[in-house]
Amino acid sequence: MVHAPKVPPARVPLSQAIKVGDWVFASGQLGLDVRTGKLAEGGIAAETRQVCENLKAVLEAAGSAMNRIVRLQTFLTHAADIEGFMRARREAFPRYFPDGVYPPNTLLVVSRLVQPELLVEIEAMAVNPAAGDGAKRPAPVRKAAKRARRSGRRQTSRKRG
Repeated sequence: MVHAPKVPPARVPLSQAIKVGDWVFASGQLGLDVRTGKLAEGGIAAETRQVCENLKAVLEAAGSAMNRIVRLQTFLTHAADIEGFMRARREAFPRYFPDGVYPPNTLLVVSRLVQPELLVEIEAMAVNPAAGDGAKRPAPVRKAAKRARRSGRRQTSRKRG
């Protein structure tokens, strides 16, 4: 079980994250500011930025980091907020993923989150480099394919006999 003091405690019984081997599974983070205990003001963009900061704090408490995320799942309460959410991501993600490789993300529009005023929640799966084997986030397929083309090798998904 992981607890990040920089993130407001959950109002329901759950762990902020758990570590299993080389993996960290972070619960959905909300746009609540730990200093005030209140929702970040400014709509979907402000909430998205705060969610990212809360997610960062949870992952760091687990010995991982934002640039170790291998999958995100995002929940929005209004389809009209998709554009604002994507704009906030484009502004925030370069800081968290300086290599420009962003993790896969599933975006769902739901009727409501745990509190009716919430607009966004994001959960994550990340590798934990502190697990002892130097675990790294897998390279995206597009980069592996590009490297193979440069070296003149053909990339295949099955072994040849």
